[in-house]
Amino acid sequence: MKIAVDVMGTDYGPAEIIKGVLEAVDEYGCEVVLVGDQNIIREALVREHQENNPKVSIHHASQVIEMKEHPGISIRKKRDASIVVATQLLHAKECDALVSSGSTGAAVAAALFGLGRIKGIERPAIATVIPSITGATVLLDSGAKVDTKPEQLVQSAIMGSIYAELQLGIDNPRVGLLNIGEEETKGNEQTLATYPLLKQAKHINFIGNVEGRDINKGTVDVVVCDGFTGNVVLKTMEGLGLAIVDIFKATILSSGLLAKLGALLMKPALEKMKQKMDASEYGGALLLGVRAPFIICHGSSKAKAIKNAVRVAMELTEKDVVGRIRDVILYEESGESDE
Repeated sequence: MKIAVDVMGTDYGPAEIIKGVLEAVDEYGCEVVLVGDQNIIREALVREHQENNPKVSIHHASQVIEMKEHPGISIRKKRDASIVVATQLLHAKECDALVSSGSTGAAVAAALFGLGRIKGIERPAIATVIPSITGATVLLDSGAKVDTKPEQLVQSAIMGSIYAELQLGIDNPRVGLLNIGEEETKGNEQTLATYPLLKQAKHINFIGNVEGRDINKGTVDVVVCDGFTGNVVLKTMEGLGLAIVDIFKATILSSGLLAKLGALLMKPALEKMKQKMDASEYGGALLLGVRAPFIICHGSSKAKAIKNAVRVAMELTEKDVVGRIRDVILYEESGESDE
């Protein structure tokens, strides 16, 4: 199996991405194609003593799309940008999946123009796995499309349910519509129009409206919303998590000896909790609805997250999540059997 990895345009630079990729190659035995500036990539490989690794190849791309650039305009003007070139490799089936931690907007635009949507899917959605008390919850859309029609939310629900079942091993995933209350009569025009469509949809276990607090409680497996709302929810959770850690550290440091000793005794338990809540364990978010496995990582992803993103890319390919979505959507659209 061969994975294309866009190594450019990230917060920590190509070296951190390449480090994570090499860890994945060593642990999972996959082949990778590093896409980006070949001189920078070679220097990083030399530092890691991996310049002659037969499972690692380089595909040169002379341009980079920065975070501040307009996604749609940039992928048209920068035809040799790393994310554009990596997507071309995926489209040509020279690679089985793609991992990128550059500009999310550019990644989504490159996937749409370079791969195309699965037939019947109107808009792709970014599915983000969020740790919960009982395991994990899939939130989508978390940023692919800010404005979403009710019919598109139903498609997101179907895709998210398939992803949760195949990738996370959740049997008959519970699907909820993110809202301001559980009652069917609550919400804005979008959610009020979406609710009855979700009730009628096949292939999903719709449990009704859910609230933001349900995402981490483990009372729902798949939460559906538009990309604007989902991205706000995701960034709020990230900020809250960092704030809690900082407040905890500051409180311990400003407390007496007993508090510090207590924190020391709690350290093993706190480490386990940190690992359970660590988003990097899930690698990255899957762009659902395009024609090949496409993983989008956080711009600040470090080696551990990239290593796990490569693992997820391999698993999605092996389980043929994209193919399963295609079959189910075909059935929904035409009534044809997906068996």
